[in-house]
Parts: sequence; C-alpha cells; structure tokens
Amino acid sequence: MSPTLKVSDLVREQASRSYVQAARRKGVARFSINVGDVHRESKLQNRVPLVCMALKSGKFLDSNGVRLVSQTGPQSGLSTTVTYTYEFLDAPHADVSQDAWSRLRGALKDVFHELGGGESYLREEREHFQGPGGQQ
Repeated sequence: MSPTLKVSDLVREQASRSYVQAARRKGVARFSINVGDVHRESKLQNRVPLVCMALKSGKFLDSNGVRLVSQTGPQSGLSTTVTYTYEFLDAPHADVSQDAWSRLRGALKDVFHELGGGESYLREEREHFQGPGGQQ
C-alpha cells in the first residue's frame, strides 16, 4: 500500500470517528466537516489537498453511509476553509431547503378553518376587543 493511501485512510478514520459517529449519536440528519479541523486533528502538515480528496471520496461516503450535500469554500476546493456538509442515507428526508418561517406556513390552517376562516376569526376578535380600561 502506498504512503498516500495510508494517510488517506487515517484521515477518513479520523473524520469518521470525530464527526460521523458523533453526528449519529446526536441523531442528526445532516452534519458538516471542516477540512482545516481534520487536517489539524490528524496532525498533518501541508496535506490539505489530500484531506479534501479523502473527505469527498466514494470510499469515505460509502463506508459511513452518507452523501455529500454541499461544499463551501474557495472555488479551488482545496483549502482549510472548505467545509463539506453530509446527509445520512438512512435518515428521513426533511425538506431543509425551506427556512423555519416557511415551514410554519399553514400550521394553524385547521384551527382557523374550525373558527370559520382567518378573516372571520379576526373580525370576531376585533368586535370583542377590549381596549385599555375595558373600553371598546
């Protein structure tokens, strides 16, 4: 086995142990790994491209049951500032493309329906609103 392959395997093991297994224990569907953190934790010097390649390799993805969702950082993709976001293949797929406010849309739809609709509810509330001192 070549020295490069051995180092790549060590990087994959380090990332799996420190990040993938920790994310599984937490029960999250998605997690991120920063290349600079793995490079430093693996006690490597000037091996950033190797770390980048190891973290997006099929071997890493397959052995951990994850898929690469996104990559942030410089266009070269070879920097300590690169961060990979992964998703577990066995995790339920939630629509994470929506922000929290968008997911709340329609949350009280059934409640308002029971009250005659949103406009009817607001009209009723306005009619019975008591201002300061109990005045309408």
